[in-house]
Amino acid sequence: MADLQGKTIFITGSSRGIGREIALRCARDGANLVITGKTAEPHPKLPGTIHSVAKEVEQAGGRALAIQLDVRDADALHAAVEQTAQQFGGIDVLVNNASAISLTPTLETSAKRFDLMWGVNARATFLAAQACIPHLKKSANPHILTLSPPLNLDAKWFAPHLAYSLSKYGMSLCTLGLAREFEADGIAVNCLWPRTTIATAAIEFNFPPAVLKASRHPSIMADAAHHILTRASRECSGNFFIDEEVLHEAGVQDLERYAVTPGTPLFNDLFLG
Repeated sequence: MADLQGKTIFITGSSRGIGREIALRCARDGANLVITGKTAEPHPKLPGTIHSVAKEVEQAGGRALAIQLDVRDADALHAAVEQTAQQFGGIDVLVNNASAISLTPTLETSAKRFDLMWGVNARATFLAAQACIPHLKKSANPHILTLSPPLNLDAKWFAPHLAYSLSKYGMSLCTLGLAREFEADGIAVNCLWPRTTIATAAIEFNFPPAVLKASRHPSIMADAAHHILTRASRECSGNFFIDEEVLHEAGVQDLERYAVTPGTPLFNDLFLG
């Protein structure tokens, strides 16, 4: 598969950051993009709404459907999936991008914050897949791509921020199980994670400014995602991909253009330090 023309792609959390970049990259192929997120009206601190991204998708050559969605609402999530299938005639790709982050140690993590991360990360990944799979089974090249880290049970990845790590590894475990469960249906289920920190609002608000300057632009994740989603689904499942490895394999050697500050040493992602 060379491109995603005419394919329908449902992306959670796509009003900004990596989700938005993936949507715009797919739109350049002429894909149908479902832009979801809680932000329907401009946010005082964060750029972008589902409607502004939908407009950008159409300007880039795609078709867009903007749906205001809290992925913790199971009924609303299922309704959004059904609305997508009705509007575009099916679903070919699910991208689980929505994520909540709080890098707090155990004694400083409230039950409310734990529930938020578990609900947006692991639970929503499971429920979004559950809702989309009946439609994905009918696709010629179905993919589920989840933005979560490779599984590594070394305690050093859990000790500093246990609640967050549990929720992100929950997403990765969904990939592990779904890839095997739906192997016979030809549904590709993979994870994608960045080698370095990515310049998103999550990095801007949770790390010092120096980390943001030592990050890469979200476009590197979008380009890597595109390479994965255009592969034959029956030949590409159960993988934990790293963005720069995907691009190197695709023949992209110069990654300097993705750097926020070219020439600055890059800051490794917190799960790949």
